Amino acid sequence: MHIDAVPNRTSRPTYLLRESYRQGKKVRKRTLANLSGLSDEQIEALRAVLSGVAVRPVAELFEVLRSRPHGAVQAVRVAMQRLGFEGLLASRGSPERERVCAMVAARVLEPHTKLATTRWWHTTTLAEEFGVAGADEHDLYAAMDWLLDRQGAIERKLAARHLREGALALYDLSSSYFEGTHCPLAKIGHNRDGKKNKLQVNYGLLSARNGCPVAVSVYEGNTGDAKTLMPQVKKLREQFGLEQVVLVGDRGMISHKAIGELCELEGLSWITALKSSQIRSLVEGEALQLGLFDQRQLFELTHKEYPGERLIACRNPELAKLRAHKRLSLLEATQKELEKVRASVAAGRLSGKAKIGVRIGRVVNKYKVAKHFELTVEDRRFEFRILNDNVAAEAALDGIYVIRTNVPKKQLGTADTVRSYKGLCEVERAFRSLKTVDLKIRPIHHRLEDRVRAHIFLCMLAYYVEWHMREAWRELLFADEDLEAKNDRDPVAPAQRSQEALEKIAERTLEDGSPVHSFRTLLQDLATVVRNTCLTRGAKTASPAFQILTTPTDTQHRALQLLQQITV
Repeated sequence: MHIDAVPNRTSRPTYLLRESYRQGKKVRKRTLANLSGLSDEQIEALRAVLSGVAVRPVAELFEVLRSRPHGAVQAVRVAMQRLGFEGLLASRGSPERERVCAMVAARVLEPHTKLATTRWWHTTTLAEEFGVAGADEHDLYAAMDWLLDRQGAIERKLAARHLREGALALYDLSSSYFEGTHCPLAKIGHNRDGKKNKLQVNYGLLSARNGCPVAVSVYEGNTGDAKTLMPQVKKLREQFGLEQVVLVGDRGMISHKAIGELCELEGLSWITALKSSQIRSLVEGEALQLGLFDQRQLFELTHKEYPGERLIACRNPELAKLRAHKRLSLLEATQKELEKVRASVAAGRLSGKAKIGVRIGRVVNKYKVAKHFELTVEDRRFEFRILNDNVAAEAALDGIYVIRTNVPKKQLGTADTVRSYKGLCEVERAFRSLKTVDLKIRPIHHRLEDRVRAHIFLCMLAYYVEWHMREAWRELLFADEDLEAKNDRDPVAPAQRSQEALEKIAERTLEDGSPVHSFRTLLQDLATVVRNTCLTRGAKTASPAFQILTTPTDTQHRALQLLQQITV
């Protein structure tokens, strides 16, 4: 007996169970049953039975001992191999190098404390792939100490890869709050996490022009931005051996005092911006004429207070609208609260200059627009009015910023100088990824100063791997693919996504119908590629366990294929 498939033009074939017989010298067929009502799987099973194959339920043949997510681990491992990550840490293999690689991979995939990491990675194939199955949290702490000793050498290798003579280097400072009270680095300072009265540590990130991280430095939590600048300059010149470099920092980082020190260093250029008070001085002295913005959105000027420097004035209309709206909202909110205070004083519920002043202080400290109000406080009287002239003077500068640099125009044009300064957003993006989105550098639980430094350096290395993975996966993510377009876009106008990126956001699917991912959801999709450990049932002799991987989907295959294209 056999199964015949009879083709149909517009529908599924007809499947017939037939047998052959001989009539005289001719071989004929007769139909025993119509099998078209069976599924394709059932028909294939019948074919196997008819051909003499012994068919048994899969559960009787194999036993699945364990299933562990593998695809995401494989993705990170491929990226690290393409980056030569092991050689970046040390030229020779060692248990410490393996553990650091495993910690970096774990930080990208599922950031935890070191104790939790040693438990989590056994639920995936990470411990097996990186050869750290026997490592505990004490081994990881020892590996962190080993890593910190090699930080200088590793950063020199990164700088050699990503910074060249005359290159642009971006630098900015951030902070993360600290759990505990005994670390010498933990201090009360300007908290960027919104955690008032919380101990914190500061760290500065140095990156290449495209945002690729190169080095990180850790400081006490009360260290000012400007105080961290010269150590970075020293690192660029002495540790990285760069004689010609352009350093980009914000107006709080590269201060007027710091510029005096930088100008004494031959070959070092810088790009920063003026503070609002400095811009106001230029306007009041008529060196910066606001009427020029009627025809254009940026222009260069010079001033005697900035000899040998270029000042590039820019006006962003969208930013002007945003700031005007915010100011109006704050003024209205402050006025509403002050009206309540005035009503309380008039009704006799609140009296005394001290008590009235305390209530007013709560209001103005909350909205921080006291400079626009004139306040009159007496024991039984309180009056206020808005200083419209002050408001108008500030509003005139809305959306205006001035770039300050000593880079010659022949080396870097006007538009490119503005784009270079706005490149600091790449460092801010790195801080968001480090602190909240992916790597979760905070809160910091370590007590020893060196462990805190090692933890932050470890997170930077994890971001280095993640940064390259994001770049390789751009076509699969909600991201622009045409990076060259950034070099030609309007340097003043708000950044706009490309039409292709907008289409991906709107459609949520790629051209082949597969879903567009974020970095995190793509890792989660890859994690569905599972490594199954199986055992043969009913064998006469004990057979070893064997492993079977889930067959990857087209998207998963493409993601791994793109990582193979990473180059450094």
